[in-house]
Amino acid sequence: MIHPTAIVDPSAEVDASAEVGAYSIIGAKVVLGAEVWIGPHVVVQGPTAIGEGTRIFQFASIGEQPQDKKYRGEPTRLEIGRRNTIREYVTINRGTLQDEGCTRLGDDNWIMAYVHIAHDCRIGNDVIMANNASLAGHVQIDDHAILGGFSLVHQFCRVGRHSFLQFGAGLNRDVPPYVVAAGLPGEPRGINAEGLRRHGFSAAEIQAVKRAYRLLYRQGLRLEDALTQLQTLAEEEPVVAPLAAFIGSSRRGLIR
Repeated sequence: MIHPTAIVDPSAEVDASAEVGAYSIIGAKVVLGAEVWIGPHVVVQGPTAIGEGTRIFQFASIGEQPQDKKYRGEPTRLEIGRRNTIREYVTINRGTLQDEGCTRLGDDNWIMAYVHIAHDCRIGNDVIMANNASLAGHVQIDDHAILGGFSLVHQFCRVGRHSFLQFGAGLNRDVPPYVVAAGLPGEPRGINAEGLRRHGFSAAEIQAVKRAYRLLYRQGLRLEDALTQLQTLAEEEPVVAPLAAFIGSSRRGLIR
């Protein structure tokens, strides 16, 4: 199902069940998996692999060269998983050799219009990025995070699982799992309780997360002391373990 006006490079691998819309361009070394749908006027450059069932809407630019002055045409790539929805005017760049040389998106992500995902970013699974959210290079977004419209994330930052960035939030530090961030620069504003309920967390687990949040942000503890108490709490409340592990591995420091 390739429209007659589409241009597909001879080196591209297009599954027989994939569809390429009118006036779209599929470049060299692009792989389109089963039931991938490419709308009209989409440009996909390679090396890029797009997984089964992913849909990309009109005017998106996928797999283009990174917007990095250090880039000199090295062979880097973009990997997109299964069942992603990528809406109008989204831009996703390939990686650079200053990192692993690859930008990655997992499965079941919902990427709304005008989102920008820069080079070397890593997006987990079931992530929502609302309109005009933008990631600088080397950003990591963990599973089930939600980024509100016009939210901004500085390079090398990490956004933890089940966290929530409110509209217009601007991050220059890491956001721990379960935490709501707001403002510019971003500050903690409680936990994402509604998101946790929607993902099947029990009332007891949500209460444990609230206890952990208070230890981290409301007790006036030094971060090292808060981490020690969180690690102890995680022994009896496993839901807290991802939060403690995140804090222990943070490179940019946490929003506080």
